[in-house]
Amino acid sequence: MRSAAVIGTGLIGTSIALALTRRGVSVYLDDVNSAAARTAEAMGAGSCRAPEEPVDLAVLAVPPARIGTVLAGVQRAGLAHAYTDVASVKARPHSEMEAAGADPSSYIGGHPLAGAERSGPLAGRADLFEGRPWVLTPSVRTDRTVLNRALELVSLCAGVPVVMDTAAHDEAVALTSHAPHLVAALMAARLEHAAEPSLRISGQGLRDVTRIAGGSPGLWGEILEANSEAVADVLDAFAADLAGAVAALRGLRAPDPVRTEQAAAELDALLTRGNRGHARVAQKSGAADEVALVPVIIPDQPGALAELFAAVGAIGVNIEDVRIEHSLDQPRGLVELFVSRSSAAALSRLLSDAGWTAPSPDVLVAAPS
Repeated sequence: MRSAAVIGTGLIGTSIALALTRRGVSVYLDDVNSAAARTAEAMGAGSCRAPEEPVDLAVLAVPPARIGTVLAGVQRAGLAHAYTDVASVKARPHSEMEAAGADPSSYIGGHPLAGAERSGPLAGRADLFEGRPWVLTPSVRTDRTVLNRALELVSLCAGVPVVMDTAAHDEAVALTSHAPHLVAALMAARLEHAAEPSLRISGQGLRDVTRIAGGSPGLWGEILEANSEAVADVLDAFAADLAGAVAALRGLRAPDPVRTEQAAAELDALLTRGNRGHARVAQKSGAADEVALVPVIIPDQPGALAELFAAVGAIGVNIEDVRIEHSLDQPRGLVELFVSRSSAAALSRLLSDAGWTAPSPDVLVAAPS
């Protein structure tokens, strides 16, 4: 691929542009928000000038509701030889694309499963897609050369291509992304008027559950609207489990000992199902038993975390994931490094030798999703 156009310079669009420019591809940027496009340009993601000839591939990094009309427009203008998008919903854009008069033969749906808590071009990272699944949803009319161009895009961004049917994709992300976001938002909404003392003693569990609730309401409203039926199906089942959990909790205080015992069994069964479901979540490093936890205690002082990461890098160990536990009133924090199982013991030993407080990791766990 020699040239590409990226329409939409938010987090995903800018990250794709940065990844492509790093691989020597000439990237042309466009956005209805010219300030966002200029910011991406200043970051080295490409150029805001228009290409002089059709580019090899155009990436539509716009909201799902705009894909059909934007695609039809850029195809009429002859922007590219092939087109793809990055929307997290696929069936609706496919149908709206044809209604808008777009050519399905030069288009393939795409969805890189990567993101960040922040949005906008300044959050863009060239390595955002490394090792992450990137779903491609070709239709029966997608030209083979277009599929190959999309596969090249995924490769240049260091993603992992996954080819899926549009309906299967939307059902999958309803379960694994869209419904979880709404559940996180519902839990976070309970905190809106929470008493300040309650928030002061909140721990990592609350932060983990509500982390993704900080997403843009406008963008997520469009995503949920575009995939509403599939998300509602997931939440119907979730609501049934939630009602069962409420009934079990009430039953624990029932005067009837038989009911109390039954309620405890129901709650235990639900928690056990949760354990089994958590164990099935695919981790980016592969199977759960390939990842180990190395805990490190660090002082609460500027630069301590950077020094730790530099020390791990000097040892030559790749960090698969990281989690930080820290209370504002404590002079130190706990950093949990998730690394390959084969390197965990050596890393703990070498960090201890270098003066870090790194207890030996004797429990192997999967990295957090």
